[in-house]
Amino acid sequence: MGRLVVISNRTANLGKNTQIGGLAVGIVDALKAQGGLWAGWDGSVVDAEEAAKTKIQTHGNVTSLTTPLTSEEHEKYYLGFANKVLWPAFHYRLDLMDYRMEFVDCYSATNAKFAEMISPHLRDDDVIWVHDYHLIPMAAELRKRGHKNRIGFFLHIPFPSADIFSAVPRHEWLRYCLLQFDLIGFQTINDVHNFHRYLKEHSDAAIISPELVRVNDRTIHIGHFPIGIDVKQFAKVSARTDDTIELERMRRTVLKRFQVISADRLDYSKGLPHRMKAFRKFLEICPEYQGHADYLQIASPSREDVTAYSDIKAELEQLAGAVNGRFADFNWAPVQYINRNIPREKLAPLFRASLVGLVTPLRDGMNLVAKEYIAAQDNKDPGILILSKFAGAAEELSEALIVNPYDISEVAHALKTAVTMPLEERQLRHRKLLKRVIDHDAQWWQREYLHALQHGDQHSANERVA
Repeated sequence: MGRLVVISNRTANLGKNTQIGGLAVGIVDALKAQGGLWAGWDGSVVDAEEAAKTKIQTHGNVTSLTTPLTSEEHEKYYLGFANKVLWPAFHYRLDLMDYRMEFVDCYSATNAKFAEMISPHLRDDDVIWVHDYHLIPMAAELRKRGHKNRIGFFLHIPFPSADIFSAVPRHEWLRYCLLQFDLIGFQTINDVHNFHRYLKEHSDAAIISPELVRVNDRTIHIGHFPIGIDVKQFAKVSARTDDTIELERMRRTVLKRFQVISADRLDYSKGLPHRMKAFRKFLEICPEYQGHADYLQIASPSREDVTAYSDIKAELEQLAGAVNGRFADFNWAPVQYINRNIPREKLAPLFRASLVGLVTPLRDGMNLVAKEYIAAQDNKDPGILILSKFAGAAEELSEALIVNPYDISEVAHALKTAVTMPLEERQLRHRKLLKRVIDHDAQWWQREYLHALQHGDQHSANERVA
């Protein structure tokens, strides 16, 4: 068995003992087990001369291969085509799409730059795993350079409906690039269905089965692989004593208060203003909880130089002020809004101390916050997860209170259901949710995906025999 080569927009710090996030946890374990290479952008923006340099670091049997971006590449490849075209389109926000020809040109050229950096380091028996929307052209670029390795792609964000994807400029080229991979992995069954529908309506690809597509004598595998978290590690962190949080929890117990928590990146796809409006509606329809319900909204900064993000930041600040201005008393303010990054060591016990986890994105590939909230709970007295039906996690986590995030009244009533739910029902729901999160953790995700990628030829033969 050859090495594993991982290509992603950003790489993890392989020198750290503990990784954060489903992607890093799953991949680092696989790289260490199999030996390999992780390649991508190092996160820095430099001048053209410096950006041509490659940095190579070795950690045991794993090598890190990184390069900087120029300011033009950062502006047009990363902020431009990736995050002003693909990100809004894949999250069903065509109205926010800002397409310019120079964006797609730079997107293509930067993928070629990454491929040129990686190509000399590849071996014929390497298995290559490419990640996310930034690098859709990567297989095509590597094929141009003569590499016949098995190459897989995993999309961490949603794949949109056929009509939405067909509205993306250069979608035919993106389709061609995707079909240069041997395995295309999605988060959900719905994503797979959307991709099938698009191929049927906009290509001559032959759909052999739900898992197989044939194009020009090539067989491409398609599957859904819901990403998970490191459950044991997150549960361990959540159970650690934090004096500040413990003091606040005791204060709320004495005052008969409870906390609703929401923690996400500051992004228009997350529906953060909708959540705050739903909490305001909850206080209106349940006045008995005024003075007793605390809403903690953590919105970590994200792409602050993109106009759509600064707009939503201003809206949230205005909403938080309006809700507090209307409902606050001398010793109680209903909304606590935090616009900065909170360390996991602090976030995990905050999840554990919260009666309700409000995770209601307008559209999300998976949303690992939902799984982290479940993993953080005390089995004896667990909180309740309210989850958007448009989050990929909703396909797995059916025992959560599933809501339409656009329906403010529905989410408000779900809050009422959550805070009045009997302990026995909370425990039953949590047991089922936790089992599913454990069964489909980060390690399961990488094992399932890599098995499908490495054994694709065998599956193809079985399909032909059948």
